[in-house]
Amino acid sequence: MSTQMLEARAGRITEEMERVALQEGVTPEYIRERVADSRIVIPKNTRRSRSKICGIGEGLDIKVNSLMGTSSDRNDKAMEKRKLQLIEEAGADAFMDLSTGDDIDGMRRQSIASSNIAAGCVPVYQAANEAIEKHGSMVAMTGRDLLDVIEKECEDGMDFMAVHSAYNRQLFDILRKTGRLANIVSRGGSILTAWMHYNQKDNPLYAEFDKVLEILKSTDTVLSIGDAIRPGCNFDSLDAAQMAGLMVAGDLAKRAIEAGVQVMIEGPGHVPLNHIATTMQMQKRLCHNVPYYILGFLATDVAPGYDNITGAIGGAFAGMHGADFLCNLTPAEHLGLPTEEDVVMGVRTARIAADCANVLRRGGRAWNRSLAMAKARVNNDVQAQIDNALMPEVLRERLAREPKHDHCAACSDGLCPADVAYDYFFGDNA
Repeated sequence: MSTQMLEARAGRITEEMERVALQEGVTPEYIRERVADSRIVIPKNTRRSRSKICGIGEGLDIKVNSLMGTSSDRNDKAMEKRKLQLIEEAGADAFMDLSTGDDIDGMRRQSIASSNIAAGCVPVYQAANEAIEKHGSMVAMTGRDLLDVIEKECEDGMDFMAVHSAYNRQLFDILRKTGRLANIVSRGGSILTAWMHYNQKDNPLYAEFDKVLEILKSTDTVLSIGDAIRPGCNFDSLDAAQMAGLMVAGDLAKRAIEAGVQVMIEGPGHVPLNHIATTMQMQKRLCHNVPYYILGFLATDVAPGYDNITGAIGGAFAGMHGADFLCNLTPAEHLGLPTEEDVVMGVRTARIAADCANVLRRGGRAWNRSLAMAKARVNNDVQAQIDNALMPEVLRERLAREPKHDHCAACSDGLCPADVAYDYFFGDNA
């Protein structure tokens, strides 16, 4: 079984590495070296063919992920197909199908077939749903049930997978002893907490981790070690449970690297600005510099309806300090299931956050586009502004609604500050 990582270690540059290098403006050898030592991952299942490939990790543009999927409350596969199309059009690099409604297999296969970006999922969701159908309760789920779902999802073509392996009985006991304000906010974490308490056994995804790695390796599916006990409010950030969980994740990341499985770490959502640098430094230090996939970060807890904005603020800071993959938040976060409009807004705000960090992270390329936009504004070059905009379709639509004139739409005729200053410095009034 060959993976991107094993190919890289053998000194071979794959087609995917070449494509990532071309997109990122670096050499293929730069990509190969970092894939070899796990600082970059390339989510590309060997069973799936698609034209859009992305790299996630050190020295690359920050990538953006979005979420979609059915639930028992909104079980509309056609709507989710439209959402996925909008997610791609808005510029996301990846999506995760979090379906828990009817026909999860059918929904997943539809998503994979109708998308052209990296696809991810969370197997414990489906395993828990199937356990209710098969055994009458999710706590009756077996380790074999979980492994069977992981194998099925890999075979269907999932490019990356959030597996909640970094949670065991020791962390369960730490949570019980130390306590938390928000307790457990991860759906996967809550399912496994109930399972461990009821069965008085360790988390099967932790106990059977070597088997998990074997399955993922067979299709080169990237392992995203799920954050089952992430803090659910700013007050809980950097508590004992989070730090202990990060150490377990680091140990599992090392085992994945040794096995030749591409791996990244899923991080928390709620992190105040003064904790972001420390959170990033701890993750990179404890988890062998593998890519960090974060849910936000949410820099404040008190802006429901605008969590896409609070997540973008935290995401920009996190990207500045080394985050590699931002999962967008939508205006519906903490309120309900996102609409089609919500997912578009979520992707757009996350892309803005990523670009803010990329200007610092990548230097030349992102900075050059920023300079080009500034020059286009000074020259009142509308087409150049569109060409350099992060979301040109938004600018084009807005300009189409403005009245036609030969000056900047933000100013009155003859009162453009750039024109007035230019005239007095260099023009007839100089």
